[in-house]
Amino acid sequence: MHGANSSSLTPRYFILTGIPGLEAAHVWISLPFCFMYIVAVVGNCGLISLISHEEALHRPMYYFLALLSLTDVSGCTSFVPNMLCIFWPNLKEIDFNACLVQMFFIHMLTGMESGVLVLMALDRYVAICYPLRYSTILNNTTITKVGLATFTRSVLIMIPFTFLIKRLPYCKGNLVHHTYCDHMSVAKLSCGNIRINAIYGLIAAVLIGGFDMFCISTSYTMIIRAVVKLSSADARHKAFSTCTSHTCAIIITYVPAFFNFTHRFGGRTIPHHVHIFVANLYLLVPPTLNPIVYGVKTKQIREGVIKLFFREKDILSMR
Repeated sequence: MHGANSSSLTPRYFILTGIPGLEAAHVWISLPFCFMYIVAVVGNCGLISLISHEEALHRPMYYFLALLSLTDVSGCTSFVPNMLCIFWPNLKEIDFNACLVQMFFIHMLTGMESGVLVLMALDRYVAICYPLRYSTILNNTTITKVGLATFTRSVLIMIPFTFLIKRLPYCKGNLVHHTYCDHMSVAKLSCGNIRINAIYGLIAAVLIGGFDMFCISTSYTMIIRAVVKLSSADARHKAFSTCTSHTCAIIITYVPAFFNFTHRFGGRTIPHHVHIFVANLYLLVPPTLNPIVYGVKTKQIREGVIKLFFREKDILSMR
């Protein structure tokens, strides 16, 4: 086996092949991915900067949005630069331990993103169902605690993946047919029993995705019940409009996640290169579109951007 330690059957490095069957098109495929990554970094960093500098945005809703942006930009940065190295200079080798680190951060940050969407659903529930107690319930201390709890949950659930991979013996080569180190893609190179890896992967998906979707569905059920009781049509429309951006973020995140998850039950009917392509979109589409959605749909953010733009323009004109 290339790059293997014969005494322990642990490879020194893996070789990430990119998108199998589409190697000739790697350069062309990389262009939209690179563009999306630039948009994601600029958009999310811009949102974080805007929220931190504008006092009008120092509210729970925007704190959670800043946390989502930080998670998104960290998530796509954990794999896109390495993917572009595969596509452009053909640098495919990744150290075994570096692969474990990348795998942990990718899975941890995707779990973190799902958890932040739950916190944002909680924010909308409190804002609509308990508007007079909104600032009291979601004070800075509470926001910090739920944010840390979401981060801790994701770390604790995802860290066993690294130990499950490290314990395995590898004798099926070190070619990972993926653009990044995915848990099962790496585990399938082992000649050991990977049943516990598959079972724990399913458990983690249920604990993160299943639980979070249940919490979001419950929150929106209670929101809808509260809104339909409002006597004014204008009040109902205003209440629903405050949830539009978050609803779009949920769709943007969970639709690619659904297709990425269900491919495992599609057997060989789904081509492997399609799965890899969708897996990359699953990690890259939400960070790219979330800042755009919130920038377009949220009046306060639009006003903050305009205010910041004119402030910079005035500063430049004074020089």
